Amino acid sequence: MQLIDGKKVSDEIKQELAKEVEMLKNAGKKIPHLAAVLVGNDGPSETYVNNKVKACEQTGFVSTLLRFDETITEKFLLEQVERLNTDKDIDGFIVQLPLPPQINEHKVIEAIDPRKDVDGFHPVNIGRTVIGMPAYISATPAGIMELVRRYKIETSGKHCVVVGRSNIVGRPMSILMSLKNYPGDATVTVCHSRTHNMKEIVMRADIIIAAIGRPGFITGDMVKDGAVVIDVGTTRVKSDQTKSGFRLRGDVYFESVAPKCSFITPVPGGVGPMTIVSLLMNTLKAAKKEIYF
Repeated sequence: MQLIDGKKVSDEIKQELAKEVEMLKNAGKKIPHLAAVLVGNDGPSETYVNNKVKACEQTGFVSTLLRFDETITEKFLLEQVERLNTDKDIDGFIVQLPLPPQINEHKVIEAIDPRKDVDGFHPVNIGRTVIGMPAYISATPAGIMELVRRYKIETSGKHCVVVGRSNIVGRPMSILMSLKNYPGDATVTVCHSRTHNMKEIVMRADIIIAAIGRPGFITGDMVKDGAVVIDVGTTRVKSDQTKSGFRLRGDVYFESVAPKCSFITPVPGGVGPMTIVSLLMNTLKAAKKEIYF
């Protein structure tokens, strides 16, 4: 069993990004600028956005954080999105989800200029991803694909089972793994809360991508010997063994699954760190105008 070390890979990518930013700076070219919009005081969102700001500092990116009270109107937020769309100094930006109930998330996502949509949530970027065109790929799926690539995990002809069908992870992963590419060329099955005989389906998988949001859902008796297991779960559960009073648990029951795997990601330290560096990689592409619309 080999552990897929997302922390190590993300640190390597940060070093690569920092070198490229230094080269841009020395050549007198534009430094990538990432902006983030945070509405309200959601704990996980606060942590995630702060980590993005820190990653920008580590790599030499310029970052801007716009914070707004949870009582703002949808109209006000859409005005801020349009201002970011037209700000020539900002290469890419994200609106951190979830948003307060008075704001329609889909309307906000669709208002973002696809050329600055470094989160990869806009329908234009999703559509381009589906047909294999250059696009800003959603950060978590992009991070998973980078891990698979760097660990040289074989995907062609393999049976990949994606557990979960969210627009953020499950659906894009099923698309990416089936594209004629590497990583890709897999035969993909998507399981979800209405799937019958899930255990039997998952047991046939060469590659399992668990993104269902249920701690410890994938157990050892659901995994065949030699399988590759990617755990996307990050559920906060109470713990009296940490200062914060909680710890992160993945969708995979690691202790029972790991001995059967050829490769497996831990939680934390697996997929999570890759999400942020993927966002920076998208921002660098935006700054360099590598993707044309």
